[in-house]
This record gives sequence, structure tokens and C-alpha cells, in this order.
Amino acid sequence: MSQAEFPPAEPAVLHTPAWYSDTEREVHLLPQGPGDYKVTPGHDAERWTVTSLKDGTTVYSGIGPVEIRRAAA
Repeated sequence: MSQAEFPPAEPAVLHTPAWYSDTEREVHLLPQGPGDYKVTPGHDAERWTVTSLKDGTTVYSGIGPVEIRRAAA
């Protein structure tokens, strides 16, 4: 089976805390699937980071906790 025969990955959604509320969440659409990202929790005053496993870029660095979920169909 070639790469062209694999279905495209479902996009992911990154949920982050909103700076203005303790209960609201901000939603950011990510181009790759949920399994293509690594979430690193912050400890004490450190920031949470989300890194793309495909190219190593940091897609989020900020307050947590954060979650990556599948985009709703």
C-alpha cells in the first residue's frame, strides 16, 4: 500500500485555557491529527508546550492545562 492510498488524517483541535476566565476554553484548529502532537505539561511556573512530532515545531507554549482532541465532523 502506498502513502497515496492512506486516508488523510483527521485534523485536531487544541483546547487551551482562556486568559480572561477560569471556566472558558479557547479552541485552535491544528492541521495534523491528534497523534501527531506531543503535550508537555508545565511544572510550577513553567509553561505547557505542544510540539508537532512531524517537524518538531512548537505550536503552543502557554498556560495549561491543554488538551488535544479530534475535530468534530
